[in-house]
Amino acid sequence: MPLLTGPRATRRQFLVTAGAAAASLTFTRLSVSAAQGPAHPLRLALLADTHIPANPADRSRGFSPVDNLAKVVSQVLATPADGALVGGDLARLKGLPEDYARLHEMLAPVLAKMPTGLILGNHDNRENFRQAFPAVAGAAPALANKHTTTREAGGLRFVLLDSLLATDVTPGQLGSAQRTWLASQLAGSSTPTVILVHHTLGGNDGELMDAERLFDVLRPHRQVKAIMYGHSHKYEVIEREGLQLINLPAVGYNFVDNEPVGWIDSVWTDEGVDLTLRSIGGNQAGNGQTTSVHWAR
Repeated sequence: MPLLTGPRATRRQFLVTAGAAAASLTFTRLSVSAAQGPAHPLRLALLADTHIPANPADRSRGFSPVDNLAKVVSQVLATPADGALVGGDLARLKGLPEDYARLHEMLAPVLAKMPTGLILGNHDNRENFRQAFPAVAGAAPALANKHTTTREAGGLRFVLLDSLLATDVTPGQLGSAQRTWLASQLAGSSTPTVILVHHTLGGNDGELMDAERLFDVLRPHRQVKAIMYGHSHKYEVIEREGLQLINLPAVGYNFVDNEPVGWIDSVWTDEGVDLTLRSIGGNQAGNGQTTSVHWAR
């Protein structure tokens, strides 16, 4: 399912696979195949937890999600990014049609410039999202009632998962069908792979309920190098069993004052990723600092 929507650019090939169907998009920069490895680093804007409301005056913890996303969009457009990924909780609380209309309007310049992947979190609504983003709604899903897909670019593979269990219900779940689909996607592949999912991977009630079963699926596949997620409104990079776990900061607002609000400007190779924090609010002590992550397996 093409959760990565956007125009055809001119140079870097971005292969799209959804179930048995395959199509191609293009990132800017040099075109390469996954087998060739990256001839040039792949630059992606990483966003999460935009929480866009219909009413631009809505605020949370003193932050305006609409103002924040406007700032982030401006910054992303000013970079030579090859694409963007947005890690769920796109809408404010209940995934209302008006929320997605506002979000679509705000993301339109990014969608017009670069391929942009959107996944769903616990504050999203699948049907309302599909109605607002017809390019996604018009595609055949890889799985019924789930937004799942894979992307390949520059010798890397990105697998976008759907952990939405129910709208405005905090915990998430992939479910057996999605985990089986993921295992089938990973089988027989040696391409360095990154997973994107909304929910955090701990054992608390509000996290991904089948996180341990996700790790069971990933453990035999050494080509999986990292998992990116949001949900906690926290920026953190840790390691588990050789997997790099990248918790993306929130665009909309933070939960605690010592966390940044903003996005990550990332540069990927087949050896790792450089993550540069672009904070626009909250704790800005780390703004502009780069964390270099090297694959541990």
